[in-house]
Order: sequence, then structure tokens, then C-alpha cells
Amino acid sequence: MTYCVAMSLDAGMIFASDSRTNAGVDQIARFSKMRVFARDADRVIVMLSSGNLSITQNAVNIVEQNARATGDDAQHIWNATSMFEVARLLGDALREVKARDGPYMEQHNIDASANFIVGGQIHGEAPRLFEVYSEGNFIEATPDTCYFQIGESKYGKPVIDRVVHRGTSLLDATKCTIVSFDSTMRSNISVGLPIDLLVYETGSLKIALQRRIQEYDPYFQMVHHQWGEGLRRVFAQLPDPDWL
Repeated sequence: MTYCVAMSLDAGMIFASDSRTNAGVDQIARFSKMRVFARDADRVIVMLSSGNLSITQNAVNIVEQNARATGDDAQHIWNATSMFEVARLLGDALREVKARDGPYMEQHNIDASANFIVGGQIHGEAPRLFEVYSEGNFIEATPDTCYFQIGESKYGKPVIDRVVHRGTSLLDATKCTIVSFDSTMRSNISVGLPIDLLVYETGSLKIALQRRIQEYDPYFQMVHHQWGEGLRRVFAQLPDPDWL
């Protein structure tokens, strides 16, 4: 299992993913779920993945391979003129992998489901964010729904719903993202550090911040302790129900 979240705000975009994979309680490993395609002044594209690791890795590899193997006469991730086209390219790659490997995996009762979040900005259009489903189709974030989660999303969702909206600053959104991951890891051991975090400012066409948050990161440890203590303090301050 994994947890990934991405937010599309007026100020920019936040992308974050954990790096834990497991095929059982005794088969735990670390793999980055974030892939970045960036060219200053031209485009910043970020892909986050969850689900079957072999499916997601192969789909991203197809996107990369098509970009290397073809010239500008064929559409690929480096000459696509919109994020919609990028989402379609990723969806097509996911379908290709699942059509090739899915039937064989099903014969051995292996779950071949996989999901992506892909977003960023290409010169000439506004930043855009998409969720690509396991079937290869996708939806786009809107002002009303400005973030997507994939993987183990339920534990980290409540704090985002209470805090994040289109006008939220990148600083507050980053802080909320860290709290969301801490809440998820507190309740689900299949999600774990390190966390890959990327911050993008609208219109900059370059990465503002890319960081891997490790277990010993002092800011993460501070958030972990203060958030837990703060919740317990607020809970203790709530009035008792008068109907008991």
C-alpha cells in the first residue's frame, strides 16, 4: 500500500508520496512513487503512483521510452502542448501494460490495479492536475475539488478537507500535507517514510522545492509530536456532553 496526495492551488501545486511497498509482512522495501519531468522555462510534470509496482513502473517506463524513441513528429511527454495530452499519454501507457501483463497476473490471483496522479504546468497554459484510474481514463481537479489522493487515503483526508482550499498558501498546504502523512502513518503501518515532497509555484516553470523527508527530519518529528499533543489538548478542552 502507499499514500500519495497532490494539490492544485492558486499559488501553485504540492505533490507528495510515501516510499513503502510491501508484498506481505516480511517483504517490505522502499521505492519512490514520484517521477518528475522538468525543463526550466518549458514544463514541470510530476507523476505519483500507487498500486501494483510492476504495472506503475512499466507504464512510466513506456512514457519515457516513447519520448526517447520518437522525434517531434510523434507526440510524447516533452512535446505535448497540454497537461491533458500528458494525462492521455500516461493513461494509454497504463492500458498497454495492463493489456500485456494483466491476464497473466490474474491467472495467479495478483492484483494488477494501479492509479496515478499527474500534474504540473506546460508553457502556454495554466497548471492542471489529473487523476488517472486503473482503466486508463482520468478526471481533472477543479476549484471545488482541488486535490487528489491515491492509495491509503482515508486517514489523511479529514485534515485536508478542513484546511485546504484553492486560496490556501503553499506554506500552509505543505504543512497540511505533512500532517496528513503523519495521520496516515499513525493508523496504517503499510505507509511509511521517507516522504518525497515537491512544491511548484504557478507560472515559474521550475521546481521551487524538492525534498525527501527522512525519519530523522527535525521538522517532521516536531509536527508529529506537536500535532498529537495539540489534538489531545483540544480534546481535553471540549465540554462534556450535558446529556450524560
